Amino acid sequence: MSKDQAPGLGAAYALQTPEDSVRLYADWADSYDSDFVATSDYILHIQVARMFAQQGGDGPVLDIGAGTGILAEALAQSKISPIDATDISQEMLDVAEAKNIYRTLFTGDLTQRLPVEDGTYSGIVSSGTFTHGHVGPDALDDVMRITKPGGLLCLSINAEHYEAQGFAAKIESLMPQISDLQLPQLPIYGPNSTSDHKDDLAVIATFRKA
Repeated sequence: MSKDQAPGLGAAYALQTPEDSVRLYADWADSYDSDFVATSDYILHIQVARMFAQQGGDGPVLDIGAGTGILAEALAQSKISPIDATDISQEMLDVAEAKNIYRTLFTGDLTQRLPVEDGTYSGIVSSGTFTHGHVGPDALDDVMRITKPGGLLCLSINAEHYEAQGFAAKIESLMPQISDLQLPQLPIYGPNSTSDHKDDLAVIATFRKA
C-alpha cells in the first residue's frame, strides 16, 4: 500500500456484502473526508456533479450511497436543489447531515426496495456506489422505479467492473426504458493521488428515463 493510501480504501475495494459495508463505514465515517477524499485526491463526486449539471439535471435529486455528502456539496455549487440522501450507513449520514446540504436523509439498502414512492425524483446521482462488493446492477431496477419520466440519472460505475459484473448488460436491457445514454470513462482520482488505485476509471452512466 502506498504511504498516502487511505487506510480504508483496500477494505472498501474488498467489500462483499451489505453487512461488510455497514461495518466498514461505521468505523470510517468520522475520518472519511480527511482520510480518503483529501489524501487520495478523490474527484469522482466532482465528475458526477459536473456531468449532471451539464446535462441539465435538476431537483428534486436523490443522492444514492450518499456517504458523507461530498457529491451533494459539489451539486450545491451548481445551485442544484433540493437534494435528498440515502445510504446504508447511518454513521455516514450523520456526518452528511451536519453539513446542512440535504433536505431529507434516510438509511436505505440498495439491494432491497427503497422506502420511496414511484416516480419521486427528477434526478438520481451516485458516486462510488455501483461497483463490485457494494451494489450490483440489479439495483438499477429500483432506481428506475423512483425516477420520474424524463428524469436524469448520473451514476458512476467502476470501469473495471462495468462489463465483468453485469452493468453493461443491465443497461443494455434498459434501453427500451431510457434515452440520451452517455457512457464516458473519467478518472476517479486527481493528478495528486499516490494511491495504488490512482489510475482507476469510472464509467459515468448518464441517461434519462423515457
